[in-house]
Amino acid sequence: MNPRIYVLTLVTFAFGSGAFIFAGLLESLAADLGVTTAVAGQLQTVFVLTSAVLGPVAAWLFARVDRKIMVMTALALGAALHIACALTPNFEVLMVLRALAGLAGAMSGPAASVAAAALVPPERRGSALAMVSGGMTLAFVVGIPMGSIIGSVFDWRATFLFAAGLSLFALAAVVFFLPKVPAPPKREGGGDTVKVLLPIIWPFYLTTFLTFAANMTLNLYIAPIVRVGAGVTGAGVGAFQAMIGVGSIAGLWLGARAADRAAGRSWILQGFMIQAAAMSVHFAATHHVLPDGWPSATLVALGIFLAATALFSITPVIQSSLIQATGGAPVALALNGSVISVGQALGSTVGGAALATYGVPAIPAAALAMSLTALITLTFLFPRAATVAEAKAEAGKV
Repeated sequence: MNPRIYVLTLVTFAFGSGAFIFAGLLESLAADLGVTTAVAGQLQTVFVLTSAVLGPVAAWLFARVDRKIMVMTALALGAALHIACALTPNFEVLMVLRALAGLAGAMSGPAASVAAAALVPPERRGSALAMVSGGMTLAFVVGIPMGSIIGSVFDWRATFLFAAGLSLFALAAVVFFLPKVPAPPKREGGGDTVKVLLPIIWPFYLTTFLTFAANMTLNLYIAPIVRVGAGVTGAGVGAFQAMIGVGSIAGLWLGARAADRAAGRSWILQGFMIQAAAMSVHFAATHHVLPDGWPSATLVALGIFLAATALFSITPVIQSSLIQATGGAPVALALNGSVISVGQALGSTVGGAALATYGVPAIPAAALAMSLTALITLTFLFPRAATVAEAKAEAGKV
């Protein structure tokens, strides 16, 4: 693997940590700012909605800009906004700052993916994309749990300062170690690439949307889930968040292998089966089917592990399929990032509504319903490999 891929992994680590840095402290943040936990959860909703709206716009505006410059700009903007979040006087200002931070996320993800694909031969593309996605693994293993620990020792504001430090560290690594990565060459048809290929790639976007919607319904509200299911609060939540990282390691390994051998449809459906199983485990844990103590804690940890395995095994398959179908068109990847954001926004909204209306046990129930809906939908709509190849060949004649 090209060593420079690890620099891009550090980029996604910084942004992944910053995106979810406050999740383990959601309840204390809400109490300090005088809002409910469900309302505080909408900090993530505005983050991902801004990313969804501005991601394709940024990709179109900066399509010819070197990917290294894009990543550097996004990291610098993210660091500045994290510092501002730490100094915010009230919830309303924090909401605005989180919305602006979504722009930085919208700029960084597609740029890092295109750069990774450009730095390796085509047969290693799936593994390279999985490695870049592995930055999210590090975020959940190290960054986000460390943020929870720092926040429990000091306060939630310190977590945003920690996130700013991670962004600055990643920025330094990019400046000194990442080479220039020119934007992908403009394909024949220019801006019509995505339009022409839409009949091929829309199932990939649908899969992305359903995956993140179901996962985020529960993932953002991990603190109340762990509190009710395992009886753990404060810094202890960080240990459970680290299980997301462990699961993502397994998921990325499985997803990279699936992407490299083009095992699309079969693995996508298996991934949603695993995700549905994870939500079922969480539902059982929040209803205390096992005794308090280590049995219930183990059950919660298992649910977190399975959910992360499902999410991170699906992502490399979709990214690799999109790059193969579109030649790495920046707008196509930015649209996938937007779909991720819209899915996250729906999930965080549904999870918040379930929490506010029926309480914590309703969160995994809603996530399970969404996972099963996704599994049934994609069983009928996700195309087989032969169908994709035929459709792409037909599109090439246009």
